[in-house]
Amino acid sequence: MEFDQLMSLNSMRQSHVYIMSNYHKTVYYIGVTGNIMNRVLAHKRGEGSVFSSKYNTKYLLYYEIFYDIESAITREKQLKRWHRNWKINLIKQENPEMKDLANDWYSQIDFK
Repeated sequence: MEFDQLMSLNSMRQSHVYIMSNYHKTVYYIGVTGNIMNRVLAHKRGEGSVFSSKYNTKYLLYYEIFYDIESAITREKQLKRWHRNWKINLIKQENPEMKDLANDWYSQIDFK
C-alpha cells in the first residue's frame, strides 16, 4: 500500500490488528491500534511494549483493517491464541516473502 493511501486510512476511524517480528523472523508480536503508522513507528524506535523492545520486533509483516475497535480487539485475541505455524501461514498468504511492509513508509528516518 502506498504512503498516501495509508495517510488517508489513518484519518478515518479505523483500527488495525498487526503482526511485527524481529530481523530473523523468530518472534511474533500481535497488537491492535487506532493508528498503524504511529504504532509501527513506535516499534521501529524501540518504544513498543516491554516484550517488543526486548525482542526488537521492528518489522511489520501483516495487518488487517477494522471499522470498529471491538472487532479488532476480538481478532487480536484470536490471533494471540493461534499456534505459531498458523500465524506464519496467515502472514505468508498476504506477504509470501515476509518483508517489512512499512519499510517504505519511513525511508527518510534514521532509527539508530
